[in-house]
Amino acid sequence: MDLIRKHTPTREEMARNKYLAPIAHRFMSPELWRFTRRSVPRGVALGLFAAFIIPVGQIFLAAFLALPSRANVPLAALVTFVTNPFTLPFWLVVANKVGNFTLRLDAGGTTVEHVAVKSGAWTTVVDFFQMAGATAFGFAVLAVVAPSLGYLLSGWVWRAVVSRKRARRLKAMEARLDQRLGTQ
Repeated sequence: MDLIRKHTPTREEMARNKYLAPIAHRFMSPELWRFTRRSVPRGVALGLFAAFIIPVGQIFLAAFLALPSRANVPLAALVTFVTNPFTLPFWLVVANKVGNFTLRLDAGGTTVEHVAVKSGAWTTVVDFFQMAGATAFGFAVLAVVAPSLGYLLSGWVWRAVVSRKRARRLKAMEARLDQRLGTQ
């Protein structure tokens, strides 16, 4: 958590940004910067949505979406890095597979028109547009499914971390009480 806080821009730095100046007063709200049980899953879900829905400007989209939904702004911006230039080839393949599976393009029958188009000079163009369409649809599906799973998973992880901290505190309090009372 300290690493995240160290590399995340502060509220004041974002308020001084020239692109965010018109709405900087909204970013100064402390509730958007706290890690709470409600804001963390929202931030994860919005970050995943922005990461998969558009290829550029994901951080700004996640930050703008976090404002009305009162999600954690730094976490929403950080989660968008799940799709970065290094992981993009992986996500392109996954989106293509998801799009083909969802649209069932591989199960299409061969008609006379299909054979005529596939045998001509248009083969490469048709294949490219079919692949691009399936990939774009796959990204749309990922933009719906990934935030849902991210919301549920981050909520579960948040509850597990908080309950473990509470259990440790309770155990420490019991140990201090036993020490004061002289019982072991």
